[in-house]
Amino acid sequence: MISSQISLAFKKCKKEKRPALLTYTVAGDNTKKKSLEILNSISNHADICEIGFPHNTPIADGGQIQTSSYRAIKNGIKMQHVFEIVKMFKKNKNQKPVILMGYFNMIFQYGENKFLKKCKNVGVDGLIVVDLPWPDNKTFSKKCKKFSITFVQLLSPTTSISRMKKIVRDSHDMMYFISTLSTTGGKLKALPKEILKNYNKIKKIDKSKNLVIGFGITSKNISAFKTADGCVVGSEICNKISLSLKKKQNPVINVSNMVKKLKKKII
Repeated sequence: MISSQISLAFKKCKKEKRPALLTYTVAGDNTKKKSLEILNSISNHADICEIGFPHNTPIADGGQIQTSSYRAIKNGIKMQHVFEIVKMFKKNKNQKPVILMGYFNMIFQYGENKFLKKCKNVGVDGLIVVDLPWPDNKTFSKKCKKFSITFVQLLSPTTSISRMKKIVRDSHDMMYFISTLSTTGGKLKALPKEILKNYNKIKKIDKSKNLVIGFGITSKNISAFKTADGCVVGSEICNKISLSLKKKQNPVINVSNMVKKLKKKII
């Protein structure tokens, strides 16, 4: 079996003895063109790019990401534009893994098979569907596998050991550990040491599966998670875009510099 771009990215980072840096931005924030420019720029420093499809009723997104989504929706960004952004990005950065993140309602409305075919055609490497937990995601996860798309399972600090084992067993080559029980961008409700303790419980089940930490990871605390397979930073990036627009500064330069600094903190 050919290794996915996601697996190859993690292998490269492990060779360099550091966690993978995963960035999250909302497709079309604040315009389709600007969104693509930001992606192209930050991908020079990020190992994997998560792209959110803007949603008007998010359940896991904090204020910073909601603001980004609102800007994109206000500018008329729809599912077709998200796919166009990915396609254009992959033209220049074919080796850079892209994970689409969003909610099942949008996939359901689009049509599961039609959606996965489109993902495959434009070069999407993985999917995170926030409101499709295990075991409800089993059928969809298998469909993703058929299209060689990594379905990323989510785990949290309250996931029981028995449930954890089943999720890990059914997961593809990447899983996502939600650090604390909050929406994205919330302050860490536990010390990094405590978060890593929970993280290692999952990691022990199957060391071959890549496990990233997200929610509440910022430039202030990212260096505390160097032992993880990967760290996801999203809200801080979305906030940087908001501040740049407010100050009439170039978000591409500001976000790129920020991601460059984040990378330095985990090397």
